[in-house]
Amino acid sequence: MHWQIIIWDPNPEIFRIGSFAIRWYGVLFASSFMFGYIIMQKFFANEKVNETVLDRLTVYMALGTVIGARLGHCFFYEPAYYLSNPWEILKIWHGGLASHGAAIGILTALWLFERKEKRGYFWALDRIAVVAALAGFFIRTGNLMNSEIYGVETTLPWGFVFLRNHETVPKHPTQIYEALTYLAIFFLLYRIYWKKKGDVYQGMLISIFLILVFSARFLIEFVKEPQVNFETTMPLNMGQLLSIPFILAGLTGLYLSLRIKKPGMMRPAQAKKKQL
Repeated sequence: MHWQIIIWDPNPEIFRIGSFAIRWYGVLFASSFMFGYIIMQKFFANEKVNETVLDRLTVYMALGTVIGARLGHCFFYEPAYYLSNPWEILKIWHGGLASHGAAIGILTALWLFERKEKRGYFWALDRIAVVAALAGFFIRTGNLMNSEIYGVETTLPWGFVFLRNHETVPKHPTQIYEALTYLAIFFLLYRIYWKKKGDVYQGMLISIFLILVFSARFLIEFVKEPQVNFETTMPLNMGQLLSIPFILAGLTGLYLSLRIKKPGMMRPAQAKKKQL
């Protein structure tokens, strides 16, 4: 029934002045860092960690996320093109970010952060996991405003017709599926953190994050259109193949976390040694 479908054709730009434009995606991407910073402030205050540590962590996170997401897109989805045109890798404003690349970038950035700060790798990972889930909500909402990364044709009443991409039939709004899933995961992780007042077993939050986020991504990919041509002949697409190692890592991490039961917060004696 045509009256049930949703015609979707928002302008991805909020406003433009000459050649300068503010886009919904950019604002939502920035919002993920802003709200993430506010939430991390609460975590740090709860654990009596100096806020200057958070400022340094934010820099590592921003660089790890952007660099990882960009390189992930370039080398997971279009390696031949970007290896032939390496300067195009720098043109991030042309679009092309991959969440799996962002995950690898974040893991690497936190490893570098830990080498300098010596606060515990999983201590940082567990707290970042909470805000990373919220960031996923903002980023997929940005994809929706860009009318990109949507699903295959559907007869469901909430199908979106993405006019900006010249679509004429309703498609699964997979951006919304993912955004709402990530938002629910954020609330779950946030609740777990505060229920234990931050003293969650080391590795538990990041493990739950990996299991839920990448399982959701794996399942939603079944109704998502291929992002690149070579995926059309694959039984599982690139997003699904890249999700499997993260799911397995999460399951392993959760098992070890529940078995070892290492406290997630530093005890007073430990914290005293690490005061800045």
